[in-house]
Amino acid sequence: MFWRRNKNKSMGEYGEDLAVKYLKKNGYKILERNFANTSGRRLGEIDVVAKKEKEIIFVEVKTRELERYSDTLPEENITPRKLHKLSKIANNYIKLNNFIDIPYRFDAISVWVSNDYKVNKIKHIESIFI
Repeated sequence: MFWRRNKNKSMGEYGEDLAVKYLKKNGYKILERNFANTSGRRLGEIDVVAKKEKEIIFVEVKTRELERYSDTLPEENITPRKLHKLSKIANNYIKLNNFIDIPYRFDAISVWVSNDYKVNKIKHIESIFI
């Protein structure tokens, strides 16, 4: 069990690294990684905060093993509860950085990674909720 948890964490971090590379390649500027709210109770974190043109993008990254989960969509694990938490954390980020008048959206990036970390598939879903 200990090994499994560590493997999942490293797979998740690898997926986030791939998502960041993908975003940069597609013209996004990375503002922050793993942003956690600092005021009040800790709600969790936003994997990536990026900017493209004049819009802030909050990105949730979900990573899965290609061999084990090839028939499922990683983004299926983004629940309404998770979206609610992301919204609260994003509002905190906006206030902290005085981005009140800047438009923003929430995206999801699904990453499938092979066991040997050689085969990767990325799917970017823009505006996952309003």
